[in-house]
Amino acid sequence: MIKYPEPTVSAIIYNPEGKILLCKSHKWENKYVIPGGHIELGEKMEEALKREILEETGLDIYDIKLIGLKESIYSDTFYEKKHFIFIDYLCRTDSNHVSLNDEAEEYEWVDIKEIENYDLGGFTKELLLRLRNKNEPQDYIEIFYNY
Repeated sequence: MIKYPEPTVSAIIYNPEGKILLCKSHKWENKYVIPGGHIELGEKMEEALKREILEETGLDIYDIKLIGLKESIYSDTFYEKKHFIFIDYLCRTDSNHVSLNDEAEEYEWVDIKEIENYDLGGFTKELLLRLRNKNEPQDYIEIFYNY
């Protein structure tokens, strides 16, 4: 077991129709979450985000904006006992074609107004509700703890 916090990046990805990508993951109790992953040693956060999104979804992303920081210490919603620091971004893609790797089982492009219709894992619902309720979502950073 790793003995220190693990920094991870994740993305709320908008497609050309203005819908966001949700991926169903066995790591999060088979619930929908936003894609992302670990930052490698020597890798910048945005580089890690682009790499992880490409690996997990096959999508190229751009117009990347930092929107939130979260800490999760031994969450019972994750399949392993971990201490994460989640660094969340908003971004865009020009494609609707998603090619999942083995970290997710399904995906959906979702209107943010309809997120209550999905079984969201971890902190995803809280993050998306806060985003939806902001007037200028690209101009804020939220920091909240223990999700």
